[in-house]
Amino acid sequence: MELADRVAVVTGGGNGIGEGMCRRFVAEGASVAVVDLDGEAARRVAEEIGGLWFQADVADESDTFGVVTQVEDRLGPIDLYCANAGIGMEGGVETSDGDWQRIWEINFMSHVYVARAVLPGMLARGEGYLLHTASAAGLLTNFGAAAYSVTKHAVVALAEWLQITYGDQGLKVSALCPQFVFTGLLDDLLPAGMMAMANQVGLSPDQVAESVVEGLREESFLILPHPEVSDYFTYKATDYDRWLSGMTRLQGRLGIEAPTL
Repeated sequence: MELADRVAVVTGGGNGIGEGMCRRFVAEGASVAVVDLDGEAARRVAEEIGGLWFQADVADESDTFGVVTQVEDRLGPIDLYCANAGIGMEGGVETSDGDWQRIWEINFMSHVYVARAVLPGMLARGEGYLLHTASAAGLLTNFGAAAYSVTKHAVVALAEWLQITYGDQGLKVSALCPQFVFTGLLDDLLPAGMMAMANQVGLSPDQVAESVVEGLREESFLILPHPEVSDYFTYKATDYDRWLSGMTRLQGRLGIEAPTL
């Protein structure tokens, strides 16, 4: 997909990767709607790039349908919907039911709501693009963050299903799976032992946005701003047991302790 003259929606667009994508898409000639729970952040970005802005809760299906309706009324059919909003959460199985439910609704169900809202129109037109922001944790895993890893795996699975099911009807799907990106979310998820690694290979939101534009142009399913993630993923698939053992040893070397039950 070339973004010139396209209509794009980006959730979580008020900061981080979402903000980077909004700015980069406009530079490519797209009309962009910035969506964020933080209305002031969405407004700021939209005013700076000349786009629309919406304060919306992606975990509320009616909010998502409302955004889609208003964008299409004002800009026309949505060509690209970037389900990017998400949260981080440390902890393991001891995480409270309420927190599990919260991250499930924001990190996963929001992607389901997007698909319900935009698929009928895209399929009727015979074209459309869904970009699902997952994480390298959705292909591998994230030390010390069970709920985050689980929900990001689920996003990748949903994206796969959508591409398989509707790809022959004109739908394009990509799963964005970055590793370390210097945003507030990184602070929420990164064990202290991994900071040195993050500082070595971490990317800025703008660098991730550049990878996204390239991935959309090539219509790649997996968009990997950190190319080494592909190698890790291949290693995992080739010898799952060895990979698990290696991850356990790495966790120990990094001094990351299992959550207390």
